[in-house]
Amino acid sequence: MQLLVNDSTYEISDNQEGMLLWALRDELGLTGTKFGCGAGICGSCTVHIDGVAQRACITPIATLTEESQIRTIEGLARAGSNGERELHPVQQAFVDHQTPQCGWCMSGQLMQAAAFLDENPTPTDEEISQAMSRNYCRCGCYVRIKSAIRLAADEMTLAGAGQKQTPDTETEVTA
Repeated sequence: MQLLVNDSTYEISDNQEGMLLWALRDELGLTGTKFGCGAGICGSCTVHIDGVAQRACITPIATLTEESQIRTIEGLARAGSNGERELHPVQQAFVDHQTPQCGWCMSGQLMQAAAFLDENPTPTDEEISQAMSRNYCRCGCYVRIKSAIRLAADEMTLAGAGQKQTPDTETEVTA
């Protein structure tokens, strides 16, 4: 079977009973998508399937088609105007806020946040909390995660308006 992952087509074994997580990690070597709980609860394995955040550990390969567009954390950054890879605004905000502690949940957190901001580019703090409530962080970095998502939302809104956030326009986010 062929899968479209991060804008490239890959041939995977025809294990229709297998889960997407293991095809990504074991067959394609895309180990940024983490195994956490194996039951779709923690969110560490979150990827985008046709633009929607989904849990790869409970997504049977049999539910996918060759037209399914899968994006993993390895494919979240995009080519910039100079041809170099540029971090997605959510990735950059997580770096700027020094969000990760152990890092285990971060790829899932980033993927969930990116999909959420695609759906809701100007969220309230309550909407951020609600959208991220199913992604667990063992280290308890929730305040930094929420602040980073707020920063990314602000940056994306300003970028859409042709502006860049400066220290004069930066907003402080509290939990």
